Amino acid sequence: MTTTTTAAPSTAPLNRADSFTKPALSPGQLVWLRFRRHKMAMVGVVLLALILLYCTVGAIFMPESYANFNNTKIKLQPPSLEHPFGTDSVGRDLLARTISGGQISLVIGVSAMLVALVVGTLIGAMAGYYGGTIDAVLMRFTEAVFNIPQLFLLIVVGKFFAMEINTIELFGRTFSGSVLVIILIIGLTNWTYLARIVRAQFLSLKARDYVQAARAIGTPNTPIIFRHILPNSIAPIIVAATLGVASAILSEAYVSFLGLGVQAPTASWGNLLVSSYDRLETEPWLWIFPGLLITLTVLAINFVGDGLRDALDPRTQI
Repeated sequence: MTTTTTAAPSTAPLNRADSFTKPALSPGQLVWLRFRRHKMAMVGVVLLALILLYCTVGAIFMPESYANFNNTKIKLQPPSLEHPFGTDSVGRDLLARTISGGQISLVIGVSAMLVALVVGTLIGAMAGYYGGTIDAVLMRFTEAVFNIPQLFLLIVVGKFFAMEINTIELFGRTFSGSVLVIILIIGLTNWTYLARIVRAQFLSLKARDYVQAARAIGTPNTPIIFRHILPNSIAPIIVAATLGVASAILSEAYVSFLGLGVQAPTASWGNLLVSSYDRLETEPWLWIFPGLLITLTVLAINFVGDGLRDALDPRTQI
């Protein structure tokens, strides 16, 4: 006769990792985790932070009045301890000029991007949501604006209207009228790409079940557009808007380099390059420092834009 024995239940403590599950990450946490793992994006964030500190904190020690103060006795001096970036052709400190000019260039970039963001989002949303005749008319208008040469507009309109506007108040600071003209022209010609992106998103999302359900219960079109569809289209809009800042800064730079952008005595990184045009070899510090700041700013914004594009893509692996 055989006997069978049953194993006694194990009294070993349960693994702590098996006793609970890790809480799921929120969408914002997922985006931040993807963005943080994008090394070049983090480099871009650091560069942008340093440039913003340079233009804001530096203005406390070197205000605009100092940047516009000229002393012909020290004109065209190379970099030294007293003037780390050297002086220009009328004896103004180039370090102070790049700080003041950086504020102008960044204001133009951000303001022009906001104008393009509002116009492009509204036109793209209306075209994508309503479709039909409205879509056809708005898209033909978008294509017409896209084919207008931006440089031509900046030169002609800037030359014509800058003289009519003396000064404006923006972000608590007084700017020349040419700054407002450049912001409006860049903003009103840079929205076409964004409008196409928003339209494509709306065409895709308006057929989703939650949008159809909102329509079925009688929700008006405006809440559907701004509460249901637009928030789900925000990822490509943010990326396009970020890259639009870099494009606006470059546009201001090359127009100012032609002498038709921000007018003196107001400084910008673009018009600081004008004084170096005929001194590229003899006084290289006149173009090295403003050119380097433009390059670093545009690179940093592009790095951040690339990081945001990957971070906001749900298909990106963590």
